[in-house]
Amino acid sequence: MTLDVDDKPRRSRSARIDDVAARAGVSTATVDRVLNGRPGVRALTVQRVLRAAGEIGYLIDEARPASALRPLRLAFLLPAGDNRFLGMLGRLIGGSQAQLASFNMRARVDHIESFRPELLAQHLRAVGREVDGIAFMALEHPTVREAVDRLAERGVPTVTLISDIANTKRVAYVGLDNRSAGRTAGYLIGRFIGNRPAKVAMIAGSLSYRAHEEREMGFLHLFQDLFPQIQVVGLREGHDEEARNYRQTKTLLAQHPDLAGIYNIGGGPEGIARALKEAGRQQEVVFVGHGLTPATRDLLIEGAMDAVITQNPQAALMDCVSIFANLRAGLPATEGVERPRTEIVLRENLP
Repeated sequence: MTLDVDDKPRRSRSARIDDVAARAGVSTATVDRVLNGRPGVRALTVQRVLRAAGEIGYLIDEARPASALRPLRLAFLLPAGDNRFLGMLGRLIGGSQAQLASFNMRARVDHIESFRPELLAQHLRAVGREVDGIAFMALEHPTVREAVDRLAERGVPTVTLISDIANTKRVAYVGLDNRSAGRTAGYLIGRFIGNRPAKVAMIAGSLSYRAHEEREMGFLHLFQDLFPQIQVVGLREGHDEEARNYRQTKTLLAQHPDLAGIYNIGGGPEGIARALKEAGRQQEVVFVGHGLTPATRDLLIEGAMDAVITQNPQAALMDCVSIFANLRAGLPATEGVERPRTEIVLRENLP
């Protein structure tokens, strides 16, 4: 089930304990025990209930006795720029303060200039002096790895969000299996094109993001395995910018008039769609991208995009909440936290 990005989480007056129980697949008594912090519930069930409560916007009764612990201070560091999915995620976090307060947490959202690892590392170090935990979209770079490890030594846990980073002391990763996501995109494009020789291309935000690099690898290997007759003609970086993606797509169409497919690994799908429309190729070139937003929803409806690979941003937020709650309780970081599901959205199954 995909998240309707135009819907806002329901507040406590409309979401009830039995709603949480139905979504989590447990009894109302179990939900009551979890939300009131009583013992006797398995950790896996606790996290399932917390995730369900978060997904439907349930707020714990304000009359409930406050926890003796001070609120856990969290920071979410997201790239600034034109990526609509990341912008939507930032607004979701910023608008969830009442929901987070019901879990005895509060959060801030900081936007960091995109593709600047030194700036991200500097911000990690500075914010780490002010909060109890950080979730951030990582850039694969030595300065970022060093900042993460220094925070760990000071007792400030970090969670990577959407894009991971290798060989660090971060406590968990919340996001898709990006290599699998890239293979999924390749499979969709290959099936749409059919069993014939063809050319396809990729446009990434930046390979500084491990997520984008892994999606590229999965995409390439899928065609080698299953569609060797389809040629991947290269990768271009668009930095998630609509204007740059427009220019990159124009260049690709000029160099390869027979181009049959484009995989947009990052953001800025509107630029790709505009170039395809201007060339009169929007019904001929298979276009697959990431992140269900109002923009990609419109592109699916009009037929400019064929498929969107996405994840539920509300579930991602609640996974971060569960991880930091586990750490506060002295449990393993990912105990009871399920791996996010890759969701494929087509025009015909739009929520």
